[in-house]
Amino acid sequence: MTPEHPYPTLDGRGGDFLAHMIAAARARVAQARAKRPLSRAARAAYPGRLRTALEHPRAGGLAVIAEIKRASPSKGAIAPALDAAARARAYERAGADAVSVLTEPTRFAGSLADLEAVAGSVTLPVLRKDFIVDPYQIWEAAAAGAAAVLLIAAALDGDELAALLGECAAIGLDALVEVHDEDDLLRAELAGARLVGVNNRDLRTLAVDLATTERLAPLASAGTLLVAESGITTAADAERAARAGARALLVGEALVRAPQPELATLIAALRSAGRTDSSAGSAHVSAESEAAQ
Repeated sequence: MTPEHPYPTLDGRGGDFLAHMIAAARARVAQARAKRPLSRAARAAYPGRLRTALEHPRAGGLAVIAEIKRASPSKGAIAPALDAAARARAYERAGADAVSVLTEPTRFAGSLADLEAVAGSVTLPVLRKDFIVDPYQIWEAAAAGAAAVLLIAAALDGDELAALLGECAAIGLDALVEVHDEDDLLRAELAGARLVGVNNRDLRTLAVDLATTERLAPLASAGTLLVAESGITTAADAERAARAGARALLVGEALVRAPQPELATLIAALRSAGRTDSSAGSAHVSAESEAAQ
């Protein structure tokens, strides 16, 4: 499966990518609700699975969230024939601490079927990554077996973010709240987020700058666990994120493209950047992160 209508962003004529994706997500929710009514289930899972995995990585150093992604807005098709469940099992064997699954269908070629297949194939916590704008999408994630969902602060006002965080807590899911600037971080923490992903990619323009993590990490409250997202292309970049205060990385394209026998080496190189005695800063193992969040 490839994106139906690759979004024109690279030439600067694409407009506000995030606004486009929010509108599309709301339309999909309305269609899904009409076809498959859902309501909040009794607590579907026990909370804290993703945070615990990131606080206590399997092999020390930085925790690694390995992503399942077939396509992206900036790169187009990455791995259109990817078997989500098989790749997730390979990630688990290679030492990943959690798995992220893109479920957005039109630009990332993902699906809820991928999420369900992955959640049923690994023992690691699984994150639903999408443009979440409605409690219905959280209920879908729980029904599919996810341990957590991504909430994008820039896509939600303060009340909406707080309500969705509350919905996650009510059914036992963690929420990774994604931020890109100081206002996002402030609103996220005021809403109660303590698991925060700093997206080095601006979702309005798709421009990437690793300095975003360096700028925002020192502003985070004590007790907030930071995940660096996007722009981690080498172990030296991972070390830079670790020095800024990140305790985990979310990596997509590099892991999707890597030959299966190389996954363990690649994950170890990224992870080692978080060890104080690491020499990862001088390593030159390519680890390009997800092309678009």
